[in-house]
Formats: sequence, C-alpha cells, structure tokens
Amino acid sequence: MFSLQKLLGKEDKFFTLLEASAEEARTSVQALVKLSKTLDKPVAVDEFAYRRQKDKEITREISAAVYTTFITALEREDIEELSNALYKIPKTIDKFTTRILAVPQHVRGVDFSRQIGLLERATDIVLELVKSLRKGMHLEQVKDLNDKLQFLESEADNHMMTLYKELFSGKHDAVQVVVLKDLYELLEKVIDRCRDAGNVIAHISLKHS
Repeated sequence: MFSLQKLLGKEDKFFTLLEASAEEARTSVQALVKLSKTLDKPVAVDEFAYRRQKDKEITREISAAVYTTFITALEREDIEELSNALYKIPKTIDKFTTRILAVPQHVRGVDFSRQIGLLERATDIVLELVKSLRKGMHLEQVKDLNDKLQFLESEADNHMMTLYKELFSGKHDAVQVVVLKDLYELLEKVIDRCRDAGNVIAHISLKHS
C-alpha cells in the first residue's frame, strides 16, 4: 500500500490541488451532458471557457509548487504529468463546444450521447483515483479502476468505428462530414486524457508499492 500522505505530509496542498483539478474535469463533462440535450438551441460556451481557465490556474499553481515544495519520495514529474493530463480534459471540451458554436447548423439533431456517457463514467473514475491519493491506495484497487478506464477507452474506440461508418455512408454533405469527424475525434481525445491520468496514477502506485 502506498500513501502520498506519508510522502508529502498530512496537510500537503497537492492533494487539494489535484482533487480540485479532477473535479473541474468532471464538472466540464457534466456541463457537456446538459449541452448535448439542447443542441437545437443557442449554445453558450462561457461555462466551458471558465472551467478551462479555472483548471489552468490550478495547473499553474501545481507547477509552481513542485519547484518550491520539498518532496521526499514522489517525483515531481509524476505530479506535473498527472496535472497536465487532468487539465487537458476541460481544455479539449472547451475546444469541442467552441467549434459547435461556430457551426450550429451542422450539429442540430446529431446524437453525441454515447460518447458523452462514456466520458461521464471515465471522469468519475479519474476523480475516484485522484481522491484515493490523499488516503493512500492499494495496488489492486488502482489496477481495478485503471482497468475500468481502459475498458471505457476500448468502448469509445469501438463506437468511433460505428460513427465513421455512418459518417461516410453518403448521408451527409462534405462540409458536415468534416465538421462531425472533428467533433467526434475531440470527444475521443477526452477519453484518451482520462486514460492518461489513470496511467500516471497506476505508474505512481507501482513505483511505491
């Protein structure tokens, strides 16, 4: 069993900062769920931009802290790698919503629910993994959660094949094909970022098990 609490100190701010970043990632996906149900209405992206900016500030604070805080056994590169993976979740979601705003006529009636549902589950798992850092974690627990993330990524990959097949079926005009392909792939990248975060935590756990 490995405990960051022992490595960084009981009240270390890295726990709070990483948890806050994971919460922002999860909140961004929750906002995306609401957005996906109202694509036939005007889209406001202020909340997504705000989430990305807030998480960017958290990421900067983490980056500064790793160079000013004494760390005994946890490599600072691990903290930064996890922080960057978490930040890229709301950042990519912000890109997705911004592009929807630019081409609303091409997304009305499009069903993103399957991909977004997978993102919901993935960010829930990531948050659970990050929160476990504060109280310590068992290697088997981490492996189980990370395996779930890998499964969700595999499900997302399989769904992408279905989306590609439908996209190139001839039902869409050329412009919409380009637009939807870009949007589908952005959502796929969010799943990849969740996987990256899980892999970092699994790597940390293995090193200190």
